[in-house]
Amino acid sequence: MGEAERGDAAPRLHVSYFCSNAHETRPAFAADAQIPETWDCPRCGLPANMDEHNPPPPPKILPYKTHLAYVKERRSDAEAATILADALSHLRARRAAGEVIY
Repeated sequence: MGEAERGDAAPRLHVSYFCSNAHETRPAFAADAQIPETWDCPRCGLPANMDEHNPPPPPKILPYKTHLAYVKERRSDAEAATILADALSHLRARRAAGEVIY
């Protein structure tokens, strides 16, 4: 099939994007389309922009937090000791009453 059967191709615009790993990406956009300021690099996945000499920095990746880390952010050691003492006294009272606890 040639252009005669398909019709004329839409006018395109190739834009260069640069990531912090010095990769260049040249996606094609329609000539009348709005060009995005940033683009994800297909080689490394980092964000890229059109400024070759000042590419965007890699995003900061926060480490995974455990449930215990979130609890320690909300409670002080004194609060934790109080809560633990209350829970243990409640458990001991249930055991003293003859309740079977699994």
